[in-house]
Amino acid sequence: MPTLTANGIRIAFDTAGDAKSAPLLLVHGVGMQLTSWPDEFVDGLVELGFYVIRFDHRDCGLSTKFDRTGRSNLVLNRLTSWIKSHLKLPMRPAYHLDDMADDALGVLSALGIARAHLVGVSMGGMVAQILAARHPQRVLSLTSIMSSSGKRGLPGPTPGVRQALLRRPADPNDVDSIIEAQVALQQVIGSPAYPTPEKQLRRRAARGLRRCYCPAGVARQMLAVRSAPERSELLRSIQTPTLVIHGAADPLVPLACGEDTAAQVPGARLEVIQGMGHDLPSQLNERMLALIDANARGKMTTSSTPRLFVGQ
Repeated sequence: MPTLTANGIRIAFDTAGDAKSAPLLLVHGVGMQLTSWPDEFVDGLVELGFYVIRFDHRDCGLSTKFDRTGRSNLVLNRLTSWIKSHLKLPMRPAYHLDDMADDALGVLSALGIARAHLVGVSMGGMVAQILAARHPQRVLSLTSIMSSSGKRGLPGPTPGVRQALLRRPADPNDVDSIIEAQVALQQVIGSPAYPTPEKQLRRRAARGLRRCYCPAGVARQMLAVRSAPERSELLRSIQTPTLVIHGAADPLVPLACGEDTAAQVPGARLEVIQGMGHDLPSQLNERMLALIDANARGKMTTSSTPRLFVGQ
């Protein structure tokens, strides 16, 4: 796996497609490696004529880990950050979402890419929002998927998801136990109308564990999200064509978060997909690719009324 140096750290990356095609940077969520992007999703973007760039965030995959800032207990970190957030106590993350946006920008610069389309999922959507707002000259279009503006007062995860997030593997040192916990979480946050087969979830989890397992890095990324200031004012400065995609059944980042994100960005288009949770189910691959392509090519009309999809 190739690596590059950006923003003072080592970042693992991968590319697919013709380097002469329109560049598109994929920015994933908390703890998700570049290999977490579904192959059919990446292949679909390439077939649409994009030069696709994926990378591992700091503290994830094969990129630089921030263990020097101290090891974190994942469950304790999640609980502590939730308490501090609700009590409005200060949190001291190892880094901020702005740093992660600088990492993404650094990837583009290291590859000699002047401008690119951005597609961000969950935390990756937040990172992409920051990049689009702070460096508009480097962004061709923005697609923010199942993400949030971070505005205070927006709903958070359902009680069931909170419990799943706090649940540790029965044996943190046993691979099968870790896989069980990861599969259980994905089943809780996944799309109820478009479930991913359990065998497929297990294969994905095992593949990720073979490549990297860094729960302390996940905790530090989560703290960066929890401690981030709201981006309402920042989003209002975005001028690039923006598409917001959100699942109506998202139990981790509820639909209201996507609705608010679209409302803050001038001219943004909101696409609400019924039955979609907090994942990228293969059943919606064609629909998602069509939306991203339309936004990137300037064929997405703005509307104050969200469109609702029930399938392909």
